[in-house]
Amino acid sequence: MTDLWYPPESLVENSNVKRFMERHGLNDYRDLIQRSVKDIEWFWSEAEKELGVEWFQPYSKVLDTSRGVEWARWFIDGRMNVAHNALDRHAASDAKDRVAFIWAGEDGTVERYTYGELHQEANRLANVLEGLGVGEGDPVALLLPMIPETIVSLYSVLKVGAIVMPIFTGLGSPAIATRLASSGAKVLVTVDGTHRRGRVIRIKEDLDEATESAPMLEKVIVVKRAGIEVPWNEGRDIWWDNACSCQSASYDTKPVDPEHPALFLYTSGTTGRPKGAIISHAGALLQSSKEIHFNMDLKPGDVLMWITDIGWMMGPWQIIGAQNLGGTHVIFEGTINYPAPDRVWSMVEEFEVTHLGGSATAYRMLKSLGDEWVEAHDLGSLRVTGNTGEPIDPDTWTWLMETVGEGRCPLINLSGGTEIFGCFLLPLPIMPLKPSTLGGPGLGMAIDVFDDDGEPVRDEVGYLVCKKPAPSMTRGFWNEPERYIETYWSRWPGVWFHGDWASVDKDGYWFLHGRTDDVIKVAGKRLGPAEVESIINEHKAVRESACIGLPHELKGEVLACFVALNPGHEPSLGLVEEIRGLIVASMGKPFAPEDVFLVRDLPRNRAGKIMRRIVKAVMTGSEPADISVVENRESLDEIRSTREHKRYHV
Repeated sequence: MTDLWYPPESLVENSNVKRFMERHGLNDYRDLIQRSVKDIEWFWSEAEKELGVEWFQPYSKVLDTSRGVEWARWFIDGRMNVAHNALDRHAASDAKDRVAFIWAGEDGTVERYTYGELHQEANRLANVLEGLGVGEGDPVALLLPMIPETIVSLYSVLKVGAIVMPIFTGLGSPAIATRLASSGAKVLVTVDGTHRRGRVIRIKEDLDEATESAPMLEKVIVVKRAGIEVPWNEGRDIWWDNACSCQSASYDTKPVDPEHPALFLYTSGTTGRPKGAIISHAGALLQSSKEIHFNMDLKPGDVLMWITDIGWMMGPWQIIGAQNLGGTHVIFEGTINYPAPDRVWSMVEEFEVTHLGGSATAYRMLKSLGDEWVEAHDLGSLRVTGNTGEPIDPDTWTWLMETVGEGRCPLINLSGGTEIFGCFLLPLPIMPLKPSTLGGPGLGMAIDVFDDDGEPVRDEVGYLVCKKPAPSMTRGFWNEPERYIETYWSRWPGVWFHGDWASVDKDGYWFLHGRTDDVIKVAGKRLGPAEVESIINEHKAVRESACIGLPHELKGEVLACFVALNPGHEPSLGLVEEIRGLIVASMGKPFAPEDVFLVRDLPRNRAGKIMRRIVKAVMTGSEPADISVVENRESLDEIRSTREHKRYHV
């Protein structure tokens, strides 16, 4: 094996996973992964104990697959609640004065909530919700940015046994209306407005437009954040402060079945109608806690900050997982590079962040701003970094490892999805790493790579699959059981088909190559966009890129590359030829791109993920179903112009 990074000995010896291995007589992390996958009932039973899960009523059996692996049931006869584990038990312990989360407003405001304070606020809102008739199994919508009331709301909804349904605040009114109408939510929590890049985003107004198509919505609780005038629906709308101020700070959290829905998470809907994934209490608690404990190596009192949003799976993942482990997490309003390019690094230093996570696109943006912004801050508190959302190119991986992590911090590269509320693939902090690797299967996740015939393959690209159930797998789509089966379980019997391209190299390291519906077939060979983008992103002028396949009358499909440049670099035909030359030199002439377009920006969602499928839809003239997931919609205008004029943007 070459080009390996090895973890510091002190990190290995003090890691959570090393102590777990020692208790179970395991000397090698590969033995742990193998045992956890071979005997999933053993692993998940031991994991819930390791993670300190408290049960209102103990379970009698770990797993029941009598209804088929697609409808597996976990922790039979048990009673639990995410809110009890991630909040109540800490508030009733010596940890009650420990900070549960830190909030940083865009205007410089900083608020810290202890476990005890958060517990009281969540109890007050739980009493409000119960008074409004919210009960077990009712979806409660949260149209909120990352503000303190978002955390309070999440735990309040869970306390009453209802289902948390976050809605991304960047969505347009039609997309919000679709989600409200399909869910049947009768209560929603929102905010008057929020600050973003020095402007006030008027969220309540967008909501009111959406609710014209959602007449079932009975009550809207409104947080006053921006202090702006908002439309008001008498009899329906309630100010948060008025509702909560007169409520008791005590509330008895409802015990629920481990299979009871905790989260109702819509996927982005970039390729069609959004899917409403249902995540159980057991799944939401155990998967997030397992990954943050074993893989991110978070300990009580550590500080986790993931660049995320409540409308993206990683938001609830951070909140639930970090707090179940007794840690502190950081949420912030606004963007990563406003009011100054060093906002992220300033927060890491000020809040002594130990664990920093984000998406490859966000990191590429931060990298493009210049190393001087990183070097101006003391990042000595950092112990671990993380990436998710999309494959990370080797250049950005190396920058995170060397410039940000200073060679001491493992990069825990994660990949999974909303539908499993966590990861299929991610490294353990004690293993050596290759650039861009995802390490291997997550603990308890029976992952493999299949060819077209459903046979395992190694050292070649294939389909990422899961051969056994896991607690966090979606309990189906909201009111669409047939669609759930067709999406994940129909290709091979009893096997979860995830829709990602993956490979395992000769040394046993796993890599991702993009979504199967993003695949490009050039010269008879399937290409994952990440493979080409990694080559392009090595050019010093390139900030990021997106590669797609476009139909061609003679060739069937050709490669088209959209490239955004770093500051200080101007578009030119010479630069286009340099980029084309890099691809040819690395992959050969048959894979030379038909087009290289130099653009100002690439469409991405709030999580920073580049939306390649939307680029392809625009370029082929088939408008995507829901562009409201795109944060920078002005980028689509440039791509439309590219389609119309079919020329290099230089």
